Amino acid sequence: MNENAPGTRFRLQRMLPRDPNEPHRVASSLELFFDLVFVIAVSTASSELHHALSEGHAASGIVSYLMIFFAIWWAWMNFTWFATSFAVDDWLYRVLTIVQMGGVVVLAAGVGPVFDEHHPDFSVVVIGYIVMRVAMIVQWLRAARGAGDGRRTTLAYAWCIAVIQALWVGFLFVPDSARLLVFVVLMLAEISVPVIAERRVQTPWHPHHITERYSLFTLIVLGESLLASAAAVIGVREEVDSLGPLIWIAIVALISAAGMWWIYFWPPHHAAISTMWRSLRYGYTHYFVFAAAAAFSAGVEVQIDALTGHTDLDPVAVSFATSIPIAVFLLGIWFVAIRENADRVVNTVVPLGAVLVLLDPLLPVPVTLTAVILVAVVVVLVLRPPVHRTVA
Repeated sequence: MNENAPGTRFRLQRMLPRDPNEPHRVASSLELFFDLVFVIAVSTASSELHHALSEGHAASGIVSYLMIFFAIWWAWMNFTWFATSFAVDDWLYRVLTIVQMGGVVVLAAGVGPVFDEHHPDFSVVVIGYIVMRVAMIVQWLRAARGAGDGRRTTLAYAWCIAVIQALWVGFLFVPDSARLLVFVVLMLAEISVPVIAERRVQTPWHPHHITERYSLFTLIVLGESLLASAAAVIGVREEVDSLGPLIWIAIVALISAAGMWWIYFWPPHHAAISTMWRSLRYGYTHYFVFAAAAAFSAGVEVQIDALTGHTDLDPVAVSFATSIPIAVFLLGIWFVAIRENADRVVNTVVPLGAVLVLLDPLLPVPVTLTAVILVAVVVVLVLRPPVHRTVA
């Protein structure tokens, strides 16, 4: 990582813009370590979503989950795009990254109170978020010293993040009745920062590196979903009269996750971020892709709760807990990566598959049918390879 960058005092490297065409650029061990910490927050959020759904608090649970996942996704995405443009490998960069990881752990510790249906408490989550974002401000200010023509861009990032962080502190004092509205306003402010900061000079992102980072995080989220599902199956094996239905849920969950993995990795993702607008579309759409992949495990756990009598939800609602995340995942990845690299058949089959998955709960065997539909989509993708197109 910038091994040839000139050294400075205190054994620090000068943080220079990375070459967006650097050959053989891959995710570093620090980036992979960083991703693993986010599994804690993702797992905690999906677990709380599972409990909210099973206890019949679907509306408040989904809203809380989406709010929490925004904080998780936005902090991860900001670091990822910064690292692809300015990462170095010295002790200060490592320490600041580890500080951000500490903020993730704090945020994860505060997820539970946010899901309180009557009095959600965001204080610990906001503290963890502030830790992550303050470290990010320092990173941007450091990058500004060697950014050259991009100095205004890096300073814009630093100042915008700082101002919005001050507003997040004020969010803690907002009455419960206005909290969701204020959250949406602050969320819109957050996602507008890259648009504001990069309107003149853009940061030098590396297409292959950045899409590899997204792909790796998708693998981690899908893996967490499988782990949570397997743990749920193992945890209730003594509570069922017959292991057959339980084993079948585990098999269907594995097939579904494998189908989601296969579909995600079918298109060439690096072609999806050739311009600033396309990179924003790619990054922002992944909020829904990641959130859906993580919510998939909550849906499987709700299925198990229904099997063991731990939920009063009707069968249709139980089925929607898995069908909605899978449908959102399919539509998200189709929109952002598959659509422009597919022929007419694939562009018909993938969204149609998502719609059929969404309608599955109305049929007698919804979970099994979902797996069948995903397998059918995968078969079509195998038979019809991507169409490589150059999109301006």
